[in-house]
Amino acid sequence: MNNQKWLSLNFFAFFFTWGVVLPYWTGWLTNEKDMSVSAASIIMGAGMIARSLSTLLFFPVMTRLFSLGRLMQWLAIASAAIMALYIPANSYALLFIITFAFNLVYPNLLPAMESGATLLMQTDRIHYGKSRSFGSVGYTIALLLVGAATAVWQESAILWVMLAGLVFMAFTLSATSPIPLQVIPERKNPAASGAVRHLLKSKAFVTILAVTTLLQGAHAAYYNYGFIYLQDLGVNSFYIGIVLNIAILFEIFFFAKADTIFSKWSVSSMFLLAGAGSTLRWALIFLFPSVWVFIFSQVLHALSFGVAHFAFIRYIFKSLQPAHIPAAQGMYAAIAMSLSVALLTVVGGFLYEISPGLSFLGMVSFSAPAFVLVLLTKKKYNY
Repeated sequence: MNNQKWLSLNFFAFFFTWGVVLPYWTGWLTNEKDMSVSAASIIMGAGMIARSLSTLLFFPVMTRLFSLGRLMQWLAIASAAIMALYIPANSYALLFIITFAFNLVYPNLLPAMESGATLLMQTDRIHYGKSRSFGSVGYTIALLLVGAATAVWQESAILWVMLAGLVFMAFTLSATSPIPLQVIPERKNPAASGAVRHLLKSKAFVTILAVTTLLQGAHAAYYNYGFIYLQDLGVNSFYIGIVLNIAILFEIFFFAKADTIFSKWSVSSMFLLAGAGSTLRWALIFLFPSVWVFIFSQVLHALSFGVAHFAFIRYIFKSLQPAHIPAAQGMYAAIAMSLSVALLTVVGGFLYEISPGLSFLGMVSFSAPAFVLVLLTKKKYNY
């Protein structure tokens, strides 16, 4: 199996599981475990805080001790083992502990795979967008499968689909990883050990990280309450999977063509496009509480998420040395993809109980400032 195919397969496997846990887990807690939205949001928020701490602190340390290929194998196996603990769990305290533990381990697979992809871009000139689009396909299949399974077996099916996905991912990662990902890092590599400190001293990188934090954090209401929101609008569980898939279909198209479409775009221009698309997306859902408007807003996922993510990958690929990439990916996963989402998940949960639309309006308070921040800094840092 060549490196491009290996990366495509494992992006598919990981994002299949991501497509279960991200949009459906709050719904599993509220429906299967009879929790209120605010109670479930506290568990999910705590899990995301664990995710942010783990990817910020644990992941960079592990990449200095183990090769990326080996690290991903062990993370997948451990994630499946912890997920199995949900089967007998019923108490709130136990569900809280398991969720916290799961988020200390599983989310590290995301920066590990993204770091591996970035390294393969530099060493093997693989096409990132092409392989990443397979991740979106995996996410799509997960949404459809969970939608169909819950329509037949109710929300209890969510746990079993997730567990099966984790076992499948552990199997795909058992295949021999690309040679660049088998390299065990030097224990005393000063560039790697001081990567976080170096990155934090870079005003350009800190600005890029702030922009992505605002844009990715703005997806908190969609990730955690999109499933419940559609239920409240009276959409059948099977059709919810189809509706949620619309966003991913446009994401697939975007990643498949991104390397070509955005080959001449600057990073700042991509961030401006993402900020505008994100703000429009959340404003539409708030202003027009309709299934059809929600469906239309799904088209904008290619901008709010896809373009923002691709812009960050483009920046670190072109601007950072290889020794700094795992630390950059860890900070991105911890702060932009986890901590910001965790904070807005808790806030969004309380806003949702006041009015579902308010939860989405709150996301504009992140996406709009990101647009302004890019306008104010793009010439100063030339990105």
